[in-house]
Amino acid sequence: MATADVTVMGAGVFGLSVAYACARRRASVRVIDPNGVASGSSGGVVGALAPHVPENWNEKKAFQFDSLIMAERFWRDVEALTGADVGYARSGRLQPLADEHAVSLARGRAESAQALWQGKAVWEVVAAGDATWMPPSPSGLVVRDTLSALIHPRRATRALADAVIALGGEVLADGASEGKTVWATGWPGMKEIGGNGVKGQAALLRFDAAGQPQLFADALHIIPHGDGTVAVGSTSERDFDDPTGTDAALDDVLARAYAAFPVLKGAEVIARWAGVRPRSKSRAPVLGLHPTRAGDYIANGGFKIGFGMAPKVGEVMADLVLDGRNVIPDGFRVSPKF
Repeated sequence: MATADVTVMGAGVFGLSVAYACARRRASVRVIDPNGVASGSSGGVVGALAPHVPENWNEKKAFQFDSLIMAERFWRDVEALTGADVGYARSGRLQPLADEHAVSLARGRAESAQALWQGKAVWEVVAAGDATWMPPSPSGLVVRDTLSALIHPRRATRALADAVIALGGEVLADGASEGKTVWATGWPGMKEIGGNGVKGQAALLRFDAAGQPQLFADALHIIPHGDGTVAVGSTSERDFDDPTGTDAALDDVLARAYAAFPVLKGAEVIARWAGVRPRSKSRAPVLGLHPTRAGDYIANGGFKIGFGMAPKVGEVMADLVLDGRNVIPDGFRVSPKF
């Protein structure tokens, strides 16, 4: 590539989604990451694309909803360009309800979802039943939603890099920044502007539940990937010494998962993973003009919801970088005085 219109620093899901959206609009794109594609939190094993609860609606929840609805087309287009299987499935999700109070809250959310989710997905309270792949529920009831999806994070991020290349872009370990520069450098980049990183640990089990809904209980995501594995995660650690090391905290996650979902007991643990997710002060993504690098842009802070947000993040950043059109929600924008 002779000269890039846009250089993206960082080959995680946010950076590559921006590069992909720009390349689809015929911009020449360069992505630079010295650590390689999916080397940070985008290279994890969980891949839960789960919505916020449908109540107390705000711009973050609305943005995430739009992005989750966009996701299937987005990832199918990536697969068509690359021939890769990113493991995307709009699987839905089941959540046990502990007591009558939880049931009452869930039924109220079911009513609000009818309006907020625009008939494009359902949140409902149903009987738990006695199916094998069903979370035990003290109330005998569970929440079932049809908006939640899942993806294989590492495969999806690498496929997104291949899609950028298929559209004529470059993905490099080093090189010069040319054209407009977007910084998507994960938790080190967040620390530069006053955010931080939160470590997560997760495990991958050999257990075939392909095609089943994901499960959520005790703050744990149980994700049945289509390749005969189930991901379990994760921790949320603000203080840590080893960003990529697993330890007893993951053992606790697994113990809680077995207690909440006994069907997983005895499944072989085939991988243990840890990484650090970028978190802004507000917990929302940070998008727009970079607060400390004059003339540059930032797309960062996908803390826990990066894959679910990525399709729309790419689009609104391409609007801004290529066309000067700022449709980024106010709560995601940053001030030069950040």
